[in-house]
Amino acid sequence: GDRMWHFAVSVFLVELYGNSLLLTAVYGLVVAGSVLLLGALIGDWVDKNSRLKVAQTSLVVQNSSVILCGVILMIIFMFKTQLLTLYHGWLLTLCYILVITIANIANLASTATAITIQRDWIVVVAGEDRSKLADMNATIRRIDQLTNILAPMAVGQIMTFGSPMIGCGFISGWNLMSMCVEYLLLWKVYQKTPTLAHKSAKVEASELKQLNVKKESDMKPAEGVQLIIEKDVSGFEPQQEKEVGCAARIAEPFITFRDGWVAYYNQPVFLAGMGLAFLYMTVLGFDCITTGYAYTQGLSGSVLSLLMGASAVTGIMGTVAFTWFRRKCGLIRTGLISGVAQLACLILCVISVFMPGSPMDLTVSPFADISARLFENEPLPTIASPEPGMIFATGMPNLLNGSIAPANSDPEMSPEPVPLISVSLLFAGVIAARVGLWSFDLTVTQLLQENVIESERGIINGVQNSMNYLLDLLHFIMVILAPNPEAFGLLVLISVSFVAMGHIMYFRFAQKSLGKQLFVCHTPDPKTASDSSPPGNTSTV
Repeated sequence: GDRMWHFAVSVFLVELYGNSLLLTAVYGLVVAGSVLLLGALIGDWVDKNSRLKVAQTSLVVQNSSVILCGVILMIIFMFKTQLLTLYHGWLLTLCYILVITIANIANLASTATAITIQRDWIVVVAGEDRSKLADMNATIRRIDQLTNILAPMAVGQIMTFGSPMIGCGFISGWNLMSMCVEYLLLWKVYQKTPTLAHKSAKVEASELKQLNVKKESDMKPAEGVQLIIEKDVSGFEPQQEKEVGCAARIAEPFITFRDGWVAYYNQPVFLAGMGLAFLYMTVLGFDCITTGYAYTQGLSGSVLSLLMGASAVTGIMGTVAFTWFRRKCGLIRTGLISGVAQLACLILCVISVFMPGSPMDLTVSPFADISARLFENEPLPTIASPEPGMIFATGMPNLLNGSIAPANSDPEMSPEPVPLISVSLLFAGVIAARVGLWSFDLTVTQLLQENVIESERGIINGVQNSMNYLLDLLHFIMVILAPNPEAFGLLVLISVSFVAMGHIMYFRFAQKSLGKQLFVCHTPDPKTASDSSPPGNTSTV
């Protein structure tokens, strides 16, 4: 249900606003900004409450918000004409704001659900068995990849042969049923795993944190530790807690925000987490930006759907590679191997920038298109009817430089089909790189699970999500500043550079963790590692 909603909400917003991407862009900006600002607070809430309460509350809020959004969207689709005439259209605008707000709440609840289930529950269920934890992480990611294929297909078929209103009703009904089933399954898992009912004491967690944090000064604890200790000690003094004034309560979210980022910086896996976040600063994925570029280069929708399916298959291959390499070489070395594999595949994307068919033109300013729209009042290009004789084309006209050949122009003057060598190499690199990408993602995920103490899992993973969204937001800003196709090649080069920087950060983390044993690939002994490693820093092999 969550995957269907994530796919459908953008389509619904486009349908509502007359095939414009404005509402979709606003929604994406609101979602990214909310997680960026509230990620640490959500994680702190996960840490401070019982596991069952967090899981049930986030599940109910998420699905209820989706159901409510679906009902509101159905009403808008049914009475859009009437809403346009009421209060000069302001009521319809209010409905748009309401939909985006509730959808954002659903996304925040989904973030809380992912943190508590995929970053906390799974660690407790796996216990001390790292291999079991790795297998469970890989299985969850495979399910995620399969739903990425099946959910858009299901919603797309319903909206194609039905209507957007029917699609809203189907998603609302599906989320209502799935909420009941998921609620029951969570309860059963909670009952069968008694350790989920117990969370480590805050004072004990703070003591473990002192052992976990490795900074230059040993005489005084790190700032994040001091803040956590102060906050934990106050938990044992209920009388002082009652005396907290209004100003302190107002400042508490900001202090939590600061504490979360300080604690994240003090983690031994900080560089690994930053390396993963840098991978979000890229246009080399199957999002609206890359698919839109593919349309301008002559790929059809059916071809793109096949490519998305292929990327999901290679993503599943990445989960298999992760479990195999982890058993053979250890967890940290698996991240190194995954990074090398991803960068090697992305070389194809770099080559594609300079191949025939690539629209990259460094003589054209990347800001030419946006400056023309903002300052010269140049009208947006309109789509002309497709040329019947065009081969390998989707019916999309040549959008380069905003110029379009008239539909009734001389055939000899019509634009030639775009060569597919460049775009083929681009997508070959993107699809092949998914193996290394998902293997690396699973590596960093398990490093965070194993190295972050139990009392801080929520807030640390909340900050990690904030970092991911921050870099993702920057990549959208980068595209907004240079939206013309001639600049896409430059965006590809910048993306590969950020991916390389992310893996350099991870290499530095691996070098600090393993030292001279970094390139000595051997099968770790789980029992020895589990017994000899200190608490909170168990991934040293």
